[in-house]
Amino acid sequence: MQSVFAHKGMPCPTPKPRKLAGSRRTEHALQGRPRLKKAIADAYTPFFGRTLDPETEVTITTGANEGMLSAFMAFVEPGDEVIVFEPFFDQYISNIEMPGGKVVYVPLHPPARGATTNTSAAEWSLDMSELEAAITDKTRMIVLNSPHNPIGKVFNKDELLAIANLCVKHNIIILSDEVYDRLYYVPFTRIATLSPEIANLTLTVGSGGKNFYCTGWRVGWLIGPDHLIKYVSAAHTRICYSSVSPLQEATAIGFEEADKHGFWDETKKEMKAKMDLFNQIWEELGLPYSDPEGGYFVLVNLAKVKLPEDYPFPPHVASRPRDFKLSWFLIKELGIAAIPPTEFFTDANAHIVEDWLRFAVCKEDSVLEEAKNRLRGLKKYIQ
Repeated sequence: MQSVFAHKGMPCPTPKPRKLAGSRRTEHALQGRPRLKKAIADAYTPFFGRTLDPETEVTITTGANEGMLSAFMAFVEPGDEVIVFEPFFDQYISNIEMPGGKVVYVPLHPPARGATTNTSAAEWSLDMSELEAAITDKTRMIVLNSPHNPIGKVFNKDELLAIANLCVKHNIIILSDEVYDRLYYVPFTRIATLSPEIANLTLTVGSGGKNFYCTGWRVGWLIGPDHLIKYVSAAHTRICYSSVSPLQEATAIGFEEADKHGFWDETKKEMKAKMDLFNQIWEELGLPYSDPEGGYFVLVNLAKVKLPEDYPFPPHVASRPRDFKLSWFLIKELGIAAIPPTEFFTDANAHIVEDWLRFAVCKEDSVLEEAKNRLRGLKKYIQ
């Protein structure tokens, strides 16, 4: 695919191969239902501080994941590099590699005291010197996720500015995965709103499934300048042609009605209450956790949990890092499922989180209470 950037200077739209172009007859249908595009433009205009054009700055995709794949397909050519922060949503990797891109990893570092005391997700830090060292002439994009899965970190304004200024300096597209953008417990800054120069390089990803708790609907969108969005739309056309119309219409109604019913504030309040309710068990057990700033995941440090030396782990678990063993043990002995976060890291950096597990609190309160009761079974293994 020919790149949208003709050179490493300012973004310069160039003709895409004809095979990426949609016909005039189907162009609007392929980019999304007009009602949904308008609903998204209306809903996000106040956040962006300017009037978004639903026809040129919004495109609808079959879930946020397909939207990100469309972005990679539109701009990444064989040999191009895409920077991803560890831990990462695992779908990023295959999506980048499909068009021939190379993933370059830069880790987020947990607080040094995370194994001994409660910390904040904000304390997971990005070393800007490591990020700058990862940038080369081949760097085409940086993927940013805030609020972050699995950490729950909300990047603050200073962090975003430091990342964005590097992207402006090197003319790097920012793919900002903001699917949890309605679920934050601290001030949340959208990177595209920091300056016109930054907005010119930014594609913001959203998800109806995350916003309205209906992930199986697969309704996503990207917001960005026309000179980027039109190529994402063209790639989306080739990947899945169009997205399901009734679910787009339903998502549009969700946006139209949400503010009238205080939906966003209520869901944020409800999820924070669930987080606080569930995290009581870690206080009780004396196991430190990373208090999330957004989303519905919490990372817990289980370094104090002593697994039986003779426990019969199957070979495919015994050969994996300690967090896999912890996860298996909790499932088999306590009936609690948690995700081993080394899955979100490369092998080289897996040691960073091998004592942690990720728990999801997007459950009924009764389920959370039962989970807390089962987790009390860990007491005899804690040293």
